[in-house]
Order: sequence, then structure tokens, then C-alpha cells
Amino acid sequence: MPGHLSEPVGEAAAGAEQPPRPAAQIRRLRPAGGRTSGRERHDEKITVYVSPEELFALEQARLVLRAEHGVALDRGRLVREAVAEMLQDLEAHGEDSVVVRRLRRL
Repeated sequence: MPGHLSEPVGEAAAGAEQPPRPAAQIRRLRPAGGRTSGRERHDEKITVYVSPEELFALEQARLVLRAEHGVALDRGRLVREAVAEMLQDLEAHGEDSVVVRRLRRL
């Protein structure tokens, strides 16, 4: 059975012709429930370094959301929402997602 855990690997499989592997498929990229966690204590942490211009733009977006749209949030929540949106777009559109197109331009 292809892909089964008991398949021989390494030298034992070297002589056997392997069928082509299908392209990787992403099953779920979004957090369970499809919503970001909002304002609650988070035990996991990452550090992201941004330029002064990126930090300024992030803060400006936060202020625009509050002043023009009545949405009060901190920068962490804004970043989690942006990440959730990117993951949803990647899952739905794959090769045509915004993140793939942007990263290929780098």
C-alpha cells in the first residue's frame, strides 16, 4: 500500500520503483473553529522583527480601525487576524493566493 508506514525505506527500498508522489495538500491552515483567539491569554509566542515603517503602518491601521470603523484592538490581535486571513486565502487559493504571489516576487 503506497504511503503506508511499514513500507521499506533507505536501502531496502532503493531497488523498488516508487510511484510519483502527489503534490502536498494542506488540510487545515486556519485555527480550529475558523476564528482567531481574540483577547485572551496566549501561551505560545513568536518574535517578529519589523522595520520602523512597518510598525508605523501597523499602528496606523490599528488607529484607523478604531477611529473610522469602531473596532478597538491591540497590535497582537490585528496581526493574528491578518495571519488568519492569509492562511484562509492560502488554503482556498493555493498557487493563486496573495501570499504565494507576493513571496514569488521577492
